[in-house]
Amino acid sequence: MTKILFLGDIFAKTGRLLVKELLPRLFGELSLDLALANGENAAGGRGLTGPTAKELFDHGLAALSGGNHTLQRKDFLETLDQEPRVIRPANYPEPCPGRGWTILETPTHKVGFANLIGRLFMPNVLDCPFKAADRVIEEMAKAGAQITIIDFHAETTSEKKALAHYLDGRVSALLGTHTHVQTNDCQILPKGLAYVTDAGMTGPHDSVIGMGAAEVVLRFVTGRPFSYKPAETGGRLEGVVLDFNDQGLAQSVIPLSVPLATSVPLATGQPALTEV
Repeated sequence: MTKILFLGDIFAKTGRLLVKELLPRLFGELSLDLALANGENAAGGRGLTGPTAKELFDHGLAALSGGNHTLQRKDFLETLDQEPRVIRPANYPEPCPGRGWTILETPTHKVGFANLIGRLFMPNVLDCPFKAADRVIEEMAKAGAQITIIDFHAETTSEKKALAHYLDGRVSALLGTHTHVQTNDCQILPKGLAYVTDAGMTGPHDSVIGMGAAEVVLRFVTGRPFSYKPAETGGRLEGVVLDFNDQGLAQSVIPLSVPLATSVPLATGQPALTEV
């Protein structure tokens, strides 16, 4: 069996602190072989930087995926080209810095980790994620991937569910990100694809999807623009734990939600973490 943890969007300083404080313990207590995460909001709530990516790698993450903020910081574009452990949506139109997938290794399997972005309610002009998925799957198979995981960074449930059914039987897992709200619909589809609409947010949950609530409320109430700052309280690590058999087929997908203060997993079916 191979056990992999995927973390929902890491958000700003609080999200990075959660990874630092909780991930090493999760490796031991959940017997993880690999940990992956969406990191597109890890630097100040928007984008990623080279030092921020290194910080997350140093705390145990094997690779980071992106989304609509991946290309936000110009000083990060060189890192995208040079660091194979950071991937961006494979359906960004070419030419584009970086890569849309990477290969990682556990003691028993080669793991293909890919990234796609949805088109519904996204501001950019993007290539079709369905056609990009076809290409990425073929490329990862040629590279020897035995387990294939796709982070689909998308706004709507319908687009995520449709892609899951399109890929069922061809990839091991399709994991949704972007909304920062963990959904209660983990399932394994009829042909073996592990799925969740959104893995949630690793960050400050006393917030409006990561940002300080006061400014967001003012914007809704007044209709005027306000600058947002990341919130810093209510830290919670969220994601899903996936089990794969020796043939690389998904056996289970279980949500994980761990508050920083108590370090007790909620509604996971996994053993509770011990107190500090």
